[in-house]
Amino acid sequence: MTNTRRFTQLDDVWPAGLARRLGAMLYDGFLVTAIWIAVTVVHLALFRFVLGQTAEEIGTTAFDIWSLRVMLLFFVTLFFVYSWRRGGMTLGMQAWRLRVQTLDGHAITLQQSLIRCATAWLSLAAFGIGYWWVLFDGQRRSWPDIASKTETVVLPKK
Repeated sequence: MTNTRRFTQLDDVWPAGLARRLGAMLYDGFLVTAIWIAVTVVHLALFRFVLGQTAEEIGTTAFDIWSLRVMLLFFVTLFFVYSWRRGGMTLGMQAWRLRVQTLDGHAITLQQSLIRCATAWLSLAAFGIGYWWVLFDGQRRSWPDIASKTETVVLPKK
């Protein structure tokens, strides 16, 4: 099912530059850290109190390590997908007046959100090149924008 909700202020937005994107990423980085701390606490409690491992045993097996990594990735992806699909922005993007939308001004789909997340991780893993790309692209698109066929725009002041 596609999301057909169309955003407003479409004539008053412009492509987001690198500085705003990095500002929003910094803000969202604090939220991601909080999510990771909460998930880690729940993971540790699960292994300690439900599975009965001693404190010294937790994190010593491949299952312990990989289950935590999968949970961290899942919940951060859930945060971004939910935020982008709900209103086109995360809390950090709200602070910097940014919105992600389809090229024709609609809320992005689940598939576009997942593609954005995957490409964002690749962009960061490539030393941020996927975001520095904004400086060289004539339409100020990052790799996540290009791969998901979306755009990140600046909203006008109210």
